[in-house]
Amino acid sequence: MFSEYLSQFDWDETTESIHAKTAADVEAALRRPRCTVDDFMALISPAAEPYLEQMAQLSRRYTEKRFGRTVSMFIPLYLTNSCTNSCVYCGFHVANKMARTILTPEEMTREYEAIKQLGPFENLLLVTGENPVKAGVPYLAKALDLAKPLFSNLKIEVMPLETEEYRELTRHGMNGVICFQETYHRENYKIYHPRGKKSDFEWRVNGFDRMGLAGVHSIGMGVLIGLEKEWRTDLTMMARHLRYLQKHYWRTKYSVNFPRMCPAENGGFQPNCIMSDRELAQLTFAMRIFDHDVDISYSTRERANFRDHMATLGVTTMSAGSRTEPGGYACYPEALEQFEVSDPRTVEEVADALRRMGVEPVWKDWDGSFDHVKKMMAQGA
Repeated sequence: MFSEYLSQFDWDETTESIHAKTAADVEAALRRPRCTVDDFMALISPAAEPYLEQMAQLSRRYTEKRFGRTVSMFIPLYLTNSCTNSCVYCGFHVANKMARTILTPEEMTREYEAIKQLGPFENLLLVTGENPVKAGVPYLAKALDLAKPLFSNLKIEVMPLETEEYRELTRHGMNGVICFQETYHRENYKIYHPRGKKSDFEWRVNGFDRMGLAGVHSIGMGVLIGLEKEWRTDLTMMARHLRYLQKHYWRTKYSVNFPRMCPAENGGFQPNCIMSDRELAQLTFAMRIFDHDVDISYSTRERANFRDHMATLGVTTMSAGSRTEPGGYACYPEALEQFEVSDPRTVEEVADALRRMGVEPVWKDWDGSFDHVKKMMAQGA
C-alpha cells in the first residue's frame, strides 16, 4: 500500500531539497524527454520561476501532441451536504448549523434533466459529503442507475470505499473516482481532520490502491493547496503517489486537480499559504512536463480569464455551469455551497470562450467508450 511507500520520504528533507534546486537543475529537467520526481521538484521550485515562459511553451507542445487542441467538459452534481466528518476548513463540517439536504431519487432525476438542458454534457461527476449511513453505497448505486440513461461517463467524488464496494459501483455504471488526499503531511493531517472516518490518514491515502485493485478505469487525485505552508512539498508527495499508482495499476487512466484555498471572509479557517496565479501556472506546466499523459483538470474555483488561457497551455479537463450546493440545478438552488464559484459563466459562454482561444470543447469521454469495447472483447463478446 502507498502509505508504506510514503513513509520512506521525510517531509522536511523533501522541502529542503526543493528549495536547494538551482537553475542548472531546472535546465536539465527541461531537456529530458521523460522527467523524474526529482526533475518535477526542480520545475516547481523557486529556481524555475525565471523559466516560466519556456515551461509554458513546452507544456503547450506536450499537451497538443497528446490531447490535441481540445478540452473535455464535465459538470458536477452535489447529491448531499450531509457529512459526519469534522474537517476544520469545510462548510459541510458536521457541527455547522445548517440545513442538510439528501436528494431523493425523484430529485436526482430532476437534477439530471436540468443539467441536460444546460448543455450537451456526457461527463457527470456525482459528489457527496461523507455520510456512509444515509448516503452510502446503495444510495450511490441508485444515483448511478438513474444517471446511466442520460450520461455516458459517470464519476464519483465521495468517501473512500472498500475494494469490493468500488467493484460494485462499476457494475452500476461508475467509470471513475476522484478523491482529494487534502494533504500528504501525515502529522498535520490529523489537525485538519480531528474526528470522523476521514481522520484516518492511512485509510484515505490507501484508498487509491483500493481503486486500482478494483480496476477503476479513471482515478483523479489532488491536494487542497493552502492547508500546508509548503505547497511544493505536498505536490511532490502527490507526484510520487502518481508514479507509484502508474507502476502498480498501469491500465488505469489518471487525472490531477489543483484546488486553491482562499481566505475565509467569515473568520473561519485561514489558509497557511496563498498560491498566486503565477505559481498555479508554474505548477500546471511542471505537471505536464513531468507527465505528458495525465489529465489536468481545472474547476470553476478558478477565474474565467485564467481558465481560458490555461486551456491552451496544459489544462485538458474543465467544468462549466457548476453549482456546488446539493440540488443546485433544479431542486434547491439556495442551499449552502461547499465553495464559492469564481467562474459563473453559462455553459455556452465557457464553450464560446474556449473556441475563441482555438480550443474545441469535447463533451463525451471517448476513452471510456473504448474501455467498454475492450472489456467486451476480453469477455469474448
